[in-house]
Amino acid sequence: MTEEVTPGASQRAGCAGNGGIGRRTVLCGAGVAGAAVLAGCGSGGEEKTAEDLKGQEIAKAAAIPVGGGKVYDSEKVVVTQPSQGTFKAFTAICTHQGCTVDRVQNGLIRCACHGSEFKIADGSVQKGPADRPLTEYPVQVRNGGIVVT
Repeated sequence: MTEEVTPGASQRAGCAGNGGIGRRTVLCGAGVAGAAVLAGCGSGGEEKTAEDLKGQEIAKAAAIPVGGGKVYDSEKVVVTQPSQGTFKAFTAICTHQGCTVDRVQNGLIRCACHGSEFKIADGSVQKGPADRPLTEYPVQVRNGGIVVT
């Protein structure tokens, strides 16, 4: 005995088919999971422009150690103090594949995704795979805060 299937019936049944988990459901889930993994690795978020941040206090000068820096995830900015009283600000979006840099250590801004490293003084590439420097934002210290100008 053959069951007659009307056009569109399999679509209405969805991926599950006969009440179980069908092949389409598994493939569909695998595709969504794979896209989520790639998105997490390849995209740290949108890079802010100097215009986006202009006039904003992005850090307190007292919070930035001399010879080091701090990553501010909410604004996707990394602020450094290469020498006493000299403050720099850069995008926290790595130029390799868009991950957010995760720390400042030993005079370098580091990206954990693929190991790129950038100099805290000018954002230039110290170690690849990145081949372009981090975008720098102009900043001034105002009333103890670091403000994008």
